[in-house]
Amino acid sequence: MAVGWVRLDIVLPEAASLKDRRQVVRSVRDRLRQQFNVSVAELDEEKDLWQRASLGIAAINGDTQYLAGQLEKAAGAAERMLAGQDVRRGAVEILN
Repeated sequence: MAVGWVRLDIVLPEAASLKDRRQVVRSVRDRLRQQFNVSVAELDEEKDLWQRASLGIAAINGDTQYLAGQLEKAAGAAERMLAGQDVRRGAVEILN
């Protein structure tokens, strides 16, 4: 079994409150979970900042190539959902 993950750092300039940020994060998280069957979590580092969020996307699979492709697709979909926002994607990391 292999475990893979990718990190997204997002800047949300229109977010005027934590509620605004949470709404965007929740929407992206729910859509990715439904579309790609991956785990998505907001990472703790930036919880106090309204206009910044970090998401971790993770999955487990026996086929590392499929896993890497699945995570790339999920990260790409998240970037499309957040069009117009500054999104920085980390590299897909796989542990065997």
